[in-house]
Amino acid sequence: MRWEDLISANPTVMHGARCFTGTRIPVSLVLDNLADGVSAEQILQQYPSLRAEHIPAALSLAADLARERVLPMPA
Repeated sequence: MRWEDLISANPTVMHGARCFTGTRIPVSLVLDNLADGVSAEQILQQYPSLRAEHIPAALSLAADLARERVLPMPA
């Protein structure tokens, strides 16, 4: 599963925040809930338009964003 298949950013939806494709639910909302100890099952109950595969996609995006990247600097 690639998070890119389930998450998108559109300037006309939620001011360009990354949302689950086809919804107005920002990925940050799911990550905040998980960080607060809310279970995936509870999140899915609270937001019926989410699907189970959205939860690991949000975590995959967060992992990608947390990775350090070394960018070459021109001399």
